[in-house]
Amino acid sequence: MEATKIVEHARQLLAAHGDKAEAEAAQKAGAREAEGKLEEAENWRRIRSAIHGMRPPHVS
Repeated sequence: MEATKIVEHARQLLAAHGDKAEAEAAQKAGAREAEGKLEEAENWRRIRSAIHGMRPPHVS
């Protein structure tokens, strides 16, 4: 999947799931990997990484 599609999916997932978007992407990656769909799993890992980069840093 091309980079623009990764970012688009990441934004949509973040808008739909908020703080849980990264966990949702990780779950989807694990499920696809378990199904043997390794390319799809890698796409979901890339989406998760994009979501991580979009989130503001945690401040304590």
